[in-house]
Amino acid sequence: MKKIYTFLLGSLLLTTACDNDLEQVPPNIASADSLTDFDGVLNAAYFYQLGAVTPWAVMGDFRADNGLMQEEPYPSFDRFNSDLVDMEDQFFGPFYTALYKSILSANNVIDNSSDPTHVGEAKFLRALSYFKLVRVFGDVTVNLSPSPSTTDSSILARQAANNVYNDVIIPDLNDAIDALSNSASNGRASQIAARALLGKVYVHMGDFSSAEPHLAAVVNGAAGAGISLMSNFADIFVTDLNSEVIFATQISSSVPDEYGFSEFWSWSGGLDTKSLEPLDSDLIAAFDASPGDLRRAVTINESTMASPKFPQSGGPDYDWIEIRLGDVILLYAETLNENSNTAGAITQLNRIRTRAGLAGTTASTQAQLRQAIQDERRLELAFEGHRWFDLTRTSTAQSELGQAFGNEYYLFPVPISEVLVSSGVITQNQGY
Repeated sequence: MKKIYTFLLGSLLLTTACDNDLEQVPPNIASADSLTDFDGVLNAAYFYQLGAVTPWAVMGDFRADNGLMQEEPYPSFDRFNSDLVDMEDQFFGPFYTALYKSILSANNVIDNSSDPTHVGEAKFLRALSYFKLVRVFGDVTVNLSPSPSTTDSSILARQAANNVYNDVIIPDLNDAIDALSNSASNGRASQIAARALLGKVYVHMGDFSSAEPHLAAVVNGAAGAGISLMSNFADIFVTDLNSEVIFATQISSSVPDEYGFSEFWSWSGGLDTKSLEPLDSDLIAAFDASPGDLRRAVTINESTMASPKFPQSGGPDYDWIEIRLGDVILLYAETLNENSNTAGAITQLNRIRTRAGLAGTTASTQAQLRQAIQDERRLELAFEGHRWFDLTRTSTAQSELGQAFGNEYYLFPVPISEVLVSSGVITQNQGY
């Protein structure tokens, strides 16, 4: 697979197809300066998100205390040292490449399309890509051009994560909010998706005052956009684009993506021989502490020591949910609590607990509620790629995992191939 250095210092991805799959999905497209219809280029930006799904899912749950690997060298996900670099080919490399491909396609639309809706969708996808990149790698290379310089290698230098947030992700999402409506269909980006993602971005930055109005707008405006909590938790994962889904990366067995390894439902379901019993006993204990929880049978199976959350029959035809209302409600509860509105936070938290068949929370102080919300996020969102990133943003990874390790291991290793091919302009993260 081509590396990002080639993408940034070579010809624009969409001017020539890389292989037979890319010639078909999306179709080969003429050079940007000859295009008048950017539907295909925008579809490419959506398509390339597929390659990041499984690496993200594995990083989010198997690095944390929900899932575990069993066959070496895969248990390096549970070792906080340099061993994790061995996972480049299967996880970090494909993740890195897929998102920069999506970014390049989005750049093409942003710079050249005259359709404001197309541009809004492209800005949403570019923001989503960079948001994932900074959470995984921290500082990252930033390219906002569809045709970056082929001679200036300095453009590869990693930019500070805070600058990526403030100079790229937040402006892109604000522009997407202005450009898009809530009438989007067929899994396209919408205004409410952009607002939900912006609220999530601010939460991950620890800026709860900025997060609150966006999350409030999503929660309070959900019904008007046709979004609501599914009454049956299990139905969220067997019905694509159901009422709870705000945005999903669409998956179809008829559209092969570029990721050539076991997909996310195989890892969580124990179908990959490298982890036939992936369920971490710590997650079982978490459900044991929540008796009567209706999410238990959907999320864990102690007989197989795996998760049945994603259907194993027809798995390639179920979408990967990027943002759903249950996630946003819990983020809103967290934001209200951090902004000293404990009563409002309890109301939102109890919406999720009620659906799970549980009584209202007994937490009453801000500190108690902070822990209760994090515990609820774990049970609600297990195997949906959230756990590790929740632990790192709240600085609770070491206490929750019961391990002492340096904060440098909150990040993952930059693919070594990128460091080497850039002659060191792209640098490696500390600890690797």
